[in-house]
Amino acid sequence: MIKVKNITKTYGATVAVDDVSFEVGPGEILGFLGPNGAGKSTTLKIITSYVVADSGSVYVNDIEALENPMEVRKAIGYLPESTPLYIDMQVIEYLEFVARVRQMSGVEARSAIDRVVEMVGLRRMLRKNIGHLSKGYKQRVGIAQALVHDPGILIMDEPTSGLDPHQIIEIRELIRTLGKEKMIILSSHILQEISAIGTRIMIIKDGRIVADDTPQNMQRSLGDKTGFRARVQGPAEEVAAALKRLDGVNSVEITAGGGADTEFRLLTSAGEDIGSRVFKAVAGKGWELSALSPDEHSLEDVYLELTKDAVPTGAAGNGAAAQPSEESPAGEPEAAAVVQDAISEESGDDAPAQEQEGA
Repeated sequence: MIKVKNITKTYGATVAVDDVSFEVGPGEILGFLGPNGAGKSTTLKIITSYVVADSGSVYVNDIEALENPMEVRKAIGYLPESTPLYIDMQVIEYLEFVARVRQMSGVEARSAIDRVVEMVGLRRMLRKNIGHLSKGYKQRVGIAQALVHDPGILIMDEPTSGLDPHQIIEIRELIRTLGKEKMIILSSHILQEISAIGTRIMIIKDGRIVADDTPQNMQRSLGDKTGFRARVQGPAEEVAAALKRLDGVNSVEITAGGGADTEFRLLTSAGEDIGSRVFKAVAGKGWELSALSPDEHSLEDVYLELTKDAVPTGAAGNGAAAQPSEESPAGEPEAAAVVQDAISEESGDDAPAQEQEGA
């Protein structure tokens, strides 16, 4: 269980996270959705104890994150937006390194590595250098490092960013499978990704939560408006103008086709039955109405309505215009720093040169 209570984080004059509160329970896949610069990554970093909030509190399994950050980090697997990899290591070497940092050795380490390799589908890649892997497989390695210590909570920031369509589908399926056993929070600015995976969606705008519900309930949230789709054979612009003049029609949008056979989307007030009016208007002009059907609001409608004008001028990154570097002060990749800080430092083990490119 994660409980976030009234957290606020500012960077200079920029408010990255503004009095945010929410809870996530077992079995949930929470999709954290918002435009670039809305505060998603900053919120996730606060939950994982990588960034300290200016005010408010975070509890992970009833452990206060600020008072016991090491215990919180043990409970969480974290995949940041820039996948933390050492490109000159083989996959197996990297996972063995992560296991050592997590203070695993011998049979325990081998068992943990075997488990995550099977889980994320890396068996054929174990002896390959990470630098030679495709982006999709690098992302799998990043997920594997987050799962080595078998956490009950998995937090992923933009897990499908930069992947091709086939890789996106593979990572989606992997996340769904993991969601059967773990609590998952994943962030994205891409609606399709969140709606395809999440059992619950939370939308953040300018550092504030503006919506938090199931995908189905969100689609019903614009209940004061109703949509219809009409396909009319007639001159598109003239048809649109005629439909806009009908009583009860708030707006008309051309959605498909063109020329003599066009689909129109009509937005009306709730409860308005405009079917007969549309038929009369079309027939009166000598056009043909080939289809008319109700049109439920999509998640895209809800998202656009809630986040319009969301990104302030000059905002950069997820949360603030002038945030510190995404890397830790020592230059370690973000999640690798989380891993190494989670447990006491391993002695006599120098990490190889890290990957500089974000994934």
